[in-house]
Amino acid sequence: MDTTKVTKPARKLLKIKRCGAVIVAAGSASRMGGIDKVMAELDGEPMIVRTVRTFQECDVIKEIVIVTRPDLIVPIMDLCSGFDKVKLVVAGGASRQESVELGLNALSDKIKLAAIQDGARPLITWQVIDRAVRAANSYGAAAPAIPVKDTIKIVIGGVVKETPDRKTLQAVQTPQVFDIDLIRGALQKARLDKADVTDDCSAVERLGMSVKIVEGDERNIKVTTPMDLMVAKMLLEEMK
Repeated sequence: MDTTKVTKPARKLLKIKRCGAVIVAAGSASRMGGIDKVMAELDGEPMIVRTVRTFQECDVIKEIVIVTRPDLIVPIMDLCSGFDKVKLVVAGGASRQESVELGLNALSDKIKLAAIQDGARPLITWQVIDRAVRAANSYGAAAPAIPVKDTIKIVIGGVVKETPDRKTLQAVQTPQVFDIDLIRGALQKARLDKADVTDDCSAVERLGMSVKIVEGDERNIKVTTPMDLMVAKMLLEEMK
């Protein structure tokens, strides 16, 4: 009897396409009570520096474009002068969507994947970035998310209309990563349709495309209010 063992061929891993990051930090910080959140200090350095450094140190990210307010272009260029992956710091637009498009246009022609990150998520880890990029490399669109803990109500006119099943709900974070031609086309279509998309995934979903969800991190919070800044400082102390 032939006892020769048949070995299955090893699964071929996809080569990771060249990925660039667009870090969006062009907001007015209207809910921060006079604090400029982009430059707000965390452990002795501006929040934007912490965000950029993690992308600088992540192997799957090859270049970085920062989108910010015109008055912050020079200060952020100076702060990030030691990060060789930062290619440009450009002025944002009138909306986040417009700012993302401007950032995408500033990436080099070699970039095939774009990781779009909120500048106000300073506790992002390289592990979350890596997971999202690798998923987008395979699926074309990916984002990190965490399960929702609270019961969510759909409220219209102060009255509850629906209670979605909490098991199906997840809070999406950034970076949201896409094939660069896909996200450019999706954002352009949303702009032409005058569609109000709440995040970059929404623009892609409008085209009927699926977005792969990967494991996020509860510490990857977005700093929007002074309370968020206090929480970020406490989380940072725990992460040391």
